[in-house]
Amino acid sequence: MTPIDQPDLSYRRVVILTAALFVSYLSVAMSLPAVPLHVVIGLHLNNAFGGVAVGIAFLSTILSRGYAGTAADRHGGKRSMQRGLVVYAAAGLICLLSTWSGLTASADYAVLIAGRLLLGLGESLALVGMIGWSIGLMGQARSGKVLSLVGMGMYGGFAVGGPLGLWLMHRFGFGGLMIVCAVVPLLGLIAIQTVPAVAPHGGRRESFWKIIGRIWRPGAAVGLQGVGFAALGAFFSLYFLSRHWPYAGLGLTCFGLGFVAVRVLCGHLPDRIGGTPVAIVSLAVEACGQYLLWAAPGPVLALAGALLTGLGCSMVFPAMGSEIVKQMPPQLRGTALGGFAAFQDLAYGGTAPLVGILADRHGYAPVFLIGGIAATIGLGMAVWARQAARTAQA
Repeated sequence: MTPIDQPDLSYRRVVILTAALFVSYLSVAMSLPAVPLHVVIGLHLNNAFGGVAVGIAFLSTILSRGYAGTAADRHGGKRSMQRGLVVYAAAGLICLLSTWSGLTASADYAVLIAGRLLLGLGESLALVGMIGWSIGLMGQARSGKVLSLVGMGMYGGFAVGGPLGLWLMHRFGFGGLMIVCAVVPLLGLIAIQTVPAVAPHGGRRESFWKIIGRIWRPGAAVGLQGVGFAALGAFFSLYFLSRHWPYAGLGLTCFGLGFVAVRVLCGHLPDRIGGTPVAIVSLAVEACGQYLLWAAPGPVLALAGALLTGLGCSMVFPAMGSEIVKQMPPQLRGTALGGFAAFQDLAYGGTAPLVGILADRHGYAPVFLIGGIAATIGLGMAVWARQAARTAQA
């Protein structure tokens, strides 16, 4: 094999991992708009309970990111991703039990929460493992491209999974949807078996919290970016239904199309011009999308706001993440990326229940105003991270 062939082979292997992540992430994406509908309409609980059911999975990922990062650094990304996909499937089966008619609504809700907690653990293991595995295959210099591909797999899954999940729930009920959510991760598990593992790196390790202290500025920027997506994912459908607008299932599709388009066209930019300039522009676009959703007088402009949100959210994680990868030694990258992703998870986990309370009192439109304000603050945080990095290099 020539030196020219090797990068192409590594890229093809990472594309296989991305495809597996896409298929597996459908189990997250299909349940995201369906869970609050099941809680509010099926279990007759209020929006705050629906928000908690959505956000609890992201809380689980926050609590497990350090564990997942350490596991990937010590045992390798392939093993971590394999374990995560198995946990995904188990989570779908537990959520299926929440539809048993012999339980009370409170008991159904408790079982659903248990399944969502397990789903968060599976997501953490699979995602952190896949990132570390892919960077090991392609090399640190192409980390921005790797993170772009990871996002394409995840949010491509959201683009397809949102309307598909609502359709499956309408056709087969929430229980039928959960059966599908238990099966699709196993398809991803089969797909990754032939991709070779990358041996974990040795070397001195640092505590998780010490690493957090080194990455908190870019982490805060990506966390603030996540507020808008979390608000859109949890309440876009209910927002449209409350206003009697059509196309409620297309919100995540518009978001995902914008997200993937930017990843395809601009995925190389963090490696070429640096991560923070890309993040600054991206956060400005996301803020515009959220403000448009807040003020939209009709469904067309609201869908345009969802599209702009996807365009803006697309490159923030790989842009800031590529800066972190360049700063960290190989044996700490999984832990660092796990901690970095936890900032985004914190936004995902905290946003849904908090804005659910806001929606109960003031309607759904102010939810997106909060998303716009968060993206605006995130823009300022990205500027601060860039200044801090320049000062450290001086």
